[in-house]
Amino acid sequence: AAAASALGYEYIAITDHSQRVTVANGLNAERVLAQWQAIDRLARKWRNFHILKGIEVDILEGGGLDLPDDVLKEADWVVASVHFGQNQPRDQITRRMIDALKNPYVCAIAHPSGRLLLERPPYEVDLDAVLRAARDYGKMMELNAHPRRLDLDDVACAAAKAYGVPIVISTDAHSVNGLDAMRYGILQARRGGLSKTDVVNTRSWRDLKKLLPKYRK
Repeated sequence: AAAASALGYEYIAITDHSQRVTVANGLNAERVLAQWQAIDRLARKWRNFHILKGIEVDILEGGGLDLPDDVLKEADWVVASVHFGQNQPRDQITRRMIDALKNPYVCAIAHPSGRLLLERPPYEVDLDAVLRAARDYGKMMELNAHPRRLDLDDVACAAAKAYGVPIVISTDAHSVNGLDAMRYGILQARRGGLSKTDVVNTRSWRDLKKLLPKYRK
């Protein structure tokens, strides 16, 4: 939070992994609620900077999310992502993502194609169908700025704009240094033809605070 504030940001979302991602020591319900309580205590010490209580919740292989709704509703910001079952058929992965978008507490889908540049190709997913669902359910899509991901790619960014789906650019920072990746996300957004109005987190905290409830319904 201090590093983000020093960069001139007005807010940051803290989004650790949920319990399914054991390699990242993902949080179960008890631990994430304790973290959010700690964030609330910390947030009271800041006057002109805001910390959103968040989680990157896994979209499970059999469908559904890794944490129950009674936990997710306590968050300010929820992104849902696929980490397991990436070799499933196209229709199955697509359905998992669309079902996640139907959840009232999910704000966005994180790194929607799952690609890792020069390491792992995107999984099979009907991204047009996912974008249509994001439009229909009033959700966002993440542009992950990490240089190994840049996911969404430029073509998908242009498609999201055509569908009227807002984009949030995330650094996917796992350390203070990771916040520097934002510039790569901005360049990727420009490459895909996005402007400031297409990207939700270009907005001031005052405007974002009013806008966020729209994506949690």
